[in-house]
Amino acid sequence: MPTAVFIDAGYLDKVLYFDHANVRIDYRLLTHELATPDSLFRAYYYHCMPYQANPPSEQERQRYASMRRFVGALQKIPRFEIRLGHLARVGVQQDGRPIFVQKRVDCMVGVDMALLAGKRAITNLALVTGDSDLIPAVEAVKREGIIVTLWHGRENTSSRPSRDLVLECDERRLLDAELVERIRRDRDKPSNV
Repeated sequence: MPTAVFIDAGYLDKVLYFDHANVRIDYRLLTHELATPDSLFRAYYYHCMPYQANPPSEQERQRYASMRRFVGALQKIPRFEIRLGHLARVGVQQDGRPIFVQKRVDCMVGVDMALLAGKRAITNLALVTGDSDLIPAVEAVKREGIIVTLWHGRENTSSRPSRDLVLECDERRLLDAELVERIRRDRDKPSNV
């Protein structure tokens, strides 16, 4: 039976940055690796476009345009769905740097997980996140008989997952150096992003 892959891209970015020297990866290869040994039903990618003030600065415009090109490339990957939340500026740190928070992303992940589980469209679910806010969704899909595998960063880094989430999932897999090397985006070969 097929496996659905759910990627919290903010978390994946953190794992790649802290655990793997900010390596660039091929997302098509990633989704197939996470679904193995099963076939891929579909991959769901959740993120936010970069924040832009009103009016945006030139740097904000460039960052937004770059992300728009990246999302456009991801949309070309077969069986790859993009879900975009909203990045909200919620304050400033003591040093003056802004504080941003993703909005709607966890809710979209949970709704999509529950809908697929309830329709019996999948038997397995690969989840890339570290966020304990998804525990209720994990509990719900497990009640529907879905096996949930959590893919996560190292426990001793800034990308460590929530301990409660780790305990709630059926299986746990580390996004380790061997996996990242297999899905690494090679500058010499064409990439599917």
